[in-house]
Amino acid sequence: FFFFLEMEKLVACVQKKPNALCRLICFPWAGGGTSEFAEWGRLFNDSVEVFCIRPPGRETRVEEPFAKDMASLVNEVTSVLLKEFKEKPFAFFGHSLGTYTSFAVALHLKEKYGLEPVHLFMSAAHAPNSAACLVLKNVPVPDSNSDVLTCMRMLGGNYELPSNENIRRNIALAIRGEINVFKTFSFEKADMSTPFSCDVTFFYGSDDKIYDAQGWKELTNGDVSFYKLPGDHFYLLKPSNESFLIKHITMCIENAEL
Repeated sequence: FFFFLEMEKLVACVQKKPNALCRLICFPWAGGGTSEFAEWGRLFNDSVEVFCIRPPGRETRVEEPFAKDMASLVNEVTSVLLKEFKEKPFAFFGHSLGTYTSFAVALHLKEKYGLEPVHLFMSAAHAPNSAACLVLKNVPVPDSNSDVLTCMRMLGGNYELPSNENIRRNIALAIRGEINVFKTFSFEKADMSTPFSCDVTFFYGSDDKIYDAQGWKELTNGDVSFYKLPGDHFYLLKPSNESFLIKHITMCIENAEL
């Protein structure tokens, strides 16, 4: 029963698919919630069940403090979902900051439990072993909420923030909390015992800033492919891009040797 509660708290799954071949675990961007990804559960066919991760400090967990560091977030995801990870094949989709969280979880599962995703779908972020990722980690987090939101606007093109002051404040707090978590994530390729064996697909928006994504080729023995889709940092919210992503992810998962 305790695990059921932990699961309900951490994971949004709008459509249970007990006979799915594979689970797609989605990790949201800084300040993002589960609503955007949870709806994917209805859009994929029956072969893919979608779990969306809900980090502490937002939505139904708004009363909880934000994760103090990346390790505690990784530990929560792996301990609550370990049975599911062992039970059937899984793939990860991470957007922006969610890319780093999903990679940290994948690394932990591989090193501690010998479990690997069948595919890593990464979006709008630098490769974790790139110089650009290191630079990003050293950018100071602004103190004021309005500065945090300005930073996000610079990062995310024309992402429209809600006009409601309370909602804006909560988004700014969530962004700050999660940028601080990202800053505690340290990854050295030299510490990685063996590369992943799965394929990696990297998606990004044509009008977004340039990402240093070539480093993924050093982190896996699988194939690495890159897709540029029309739009800015939040290109994946456009219906036409969303349907491309869903078709493409389904094809990759069905072609993986499950």
